[in-house]
Amino acid sequence: MKTLRIEDLSKNFGTTEVLKKINLEIDEGNFLVLLGPSGCGKSTLLNIIAGLETINEGNVYIDDYNVSKVEPKDRNIAMVFQSYALYPSMNVKENMIFGLKQAKASKEKIKEQLKKVSSFLKVDELLNRKPSQLSGGQRQRVAIGRALVREPRIFLFDEPLSNLDAKLRVEMRREIKKLHQTLKTTVVYVTHDQTEAMSLGTKIAIMNQGVIQQNDTPEIIYNKPSSTFVADFIGSPSMNLIKGKIIKKSDQFSFVVEDSNSTQIPINNYNFDNKIELDSKEVYFGIRPEHIYYKKSNENDFEIKLKAELSEYIGNEQIITFNYSDQEILAKFPSTVKIEINKEMNLYFDLSQISLFDKNSKKRI
Repeated sequence: MKTLRIEDLSKNFGTTEVLKKINLEIDEGNFLVLLGPSGCGKSTLLNIIAGLETINEGNVYIDDYNVSKVEPKDRNIAMVFQSYALYPSMNVKENMIFGLKQAKASKEKIKEQLKKVSSFLKVDELLNRKPSQLSGGQRQRVAIGRALVREPRIFLFDEPLSNLDAKLRVEMRREIKKLHQTLKTTVVYVTHDQTEAMSLGTKIAIMNQGVIQQNDTPEIIYNKPSSTFVADFIGSPSMNLIKGKIIKKSDQFSFVVEDSNSTQIPINNYNFDNKIELDSKEVYFGIRPEHIYYKKSNENDFEIKLKAELSEYIGNEQIITFNYSDQEILAKFPSTVKIEINKEMNLYFDLSQISLFDKNSKKRI
């Protein structure tokens, strides 16, 4: 069953078009992450689902019921904000049961839900404290608890971890993952952090300039990005995009860097999305830094000699910048491997992991 469905949704602020014909479906129990750079429209879309923003065009359905003009309190959703939004004058218990009291739930129901949720989130010892007496992580647990006690159809999270320090963010991310696995509730989660998105989402919708660029599983988005934008946005460091063209010789296709007599890379085994005229087609050859090796690993590896120009040590790994016909490409190796700078070395491209994009449309081919 589709818990949430969005049809041809558009939103303008004055003359600025913030969302452009958004279509989206979320199955029961899925964890959808809206991911994208600042200003791409992801928080506006979340606010529209919550009923906090109006719509210019299109419709929002929850369980096949059109809620486009329904008040937020009647949508059976719960939202967790970036700022926690706890009432400072109320203690933890009062904050958590506030929504149930507003909904005029019975005393028995309130007591039962509070006991269950506070125990589940390990905040039962904090019930008499005020928000000012809590750490950032504890406040976020309380904010999640306030949403949980209401047992909504959909949880909406608006960058809930961005105010936490790096270590706590990782811990809370794991808590939210466990929470979803246990409750199997439908979640829509906004973030600009790709690691958060990849680790939490069953589906990720990548947004840019009010448009959904790709909506798929984390694995497909990582391995088969639909455009250069997605390829560049996902991955750390992001995918290498090498300018060049496809050449054809007696039914054999190869990639070669522009304006260069450099090595021809065979691409016959590449799974082209569209059967289009490939000969002399200008493309971007995409390969992730982690799919470039310093020694041959499998038969699909293609050997190429490039000069190392820069080394960045990041603990267990090092990122090496190479010169490939005056284009920079990055590779990621274990930090135990000795790499000599300003010296050529043999690299191995894993050709089973490459992506090719049309240079003009920027779309995967």
